[in-house]
Amino acid sequence: MSDKITIYKEPKNFSQNCEIFTELILKYNKIHNITGAKNKKQIEANIQDSIYPVRFMDKKISSAIDVGSGAGFPGLLLGMYLPSVHFTLFEPIKKKSSFLHLAKSSLKLKNIDIISQRVEEVEAFSVDLICSRAVTKTDLLINICDGFISKDTTLLFYKGSSVEEEIRNLKSYQIHKRGNRSYLFLKDIEI
Repeated sequence: MSDKITIYKEPKNFSQNCEIFTELILKYNKIHNITGAKNKKQIEANIQDSIYPVRFMDKKISSAIDVGSGAGFPGLLLGMYLPSVHFTLFEPIKKKSSFLHLAKSSLKLKNIDIISQRVEEVEAFSVDLICSRAVTKTDLLINICDGFISKDTTLLFYKGSSVEEEIRNLKSYQIHKRGNRSYLFLKDIEI
């Protein structure tokens, strides 16, 4: 683990926005079942999981995509925490995409766009950061995001216990662990 000081500071309204987000998700989830997080404690754990890797980011970023945003973990939360970064969230499942639009509107998040399609169905554009949590294996994620990757792009994948198997053929990576979660940072990806 790194002892370096994060280059990003928590915005002053982040805690308040997390409370609003939590209430929104609890209400919406009763009808539409968009996440396994069913109570405040579970949602708080997902919020902390989403923003934890910010402390390991080693450069300022201005643009990011989140692949398979689901109920907003991690992309929406990262967008709330990093208001100077433009996030594009890809979520093809309509009930989840609808929730993301509701959250964006309710929280007045101007730095977030939501695309209700799969990432591979959209014309690609270069970004500084690509993140994804619980979507698919690392090699497949890299392949479906290849058009978004430039020489300066960092990939941040939220992984579980299979991370070691998934990185066998990769060269430039860092893994930061927290409990059962592995935060996989990839750079200098060759497609």
